[in-house]
Amino acid sequence: MIERLTHQWRRVTAEQEAAVAAGTLSTDEAYALTFFPPAFVAAVDGALEAYEQEITSLDPPTDEAVWGAVERVVIALNGVDMDFGQHIETMTREELSEYIEDVLADAGIDVGALLERRGVDEAAGEWRDW
Repeated sequence: MIERLTHQWRRVTAEQEAAVAAGTLSTDEAYALTFFPPAFVAAVDGALEAYEQEITSLDPPTDEAVWGAVERVVIALNGVDMDFGQHIETMTREELSEYIEDVLADAGIDVGALLERRGVDEAAGEWRDW
């Protein structure tokens, strides 16, 4: 399985915190401390974990079931974004959109064909507010 984005965010945050403490990185350069606060990461992590579990449990992964799971995770992430004052920025938005599709691909779903059948360019776009 692919590494969840929130695990990457926590790792980068810890690395930057250590670098700031060591004096090798200024707090102004430690972007992760601003972009990935612990409560935000925990909320996103919960939404992504539920999504991963739902996708891996689909048997069979029909288009309807897959799109339902995508809709639920995107709506959950919309809620997280609103709870944190529209905290999801461009870079994070792109990472999340890509991650949603990567989870599908990792589950053996042909993402390109899925998108084509739906007539969309990306899985998250239909419901995404962030």
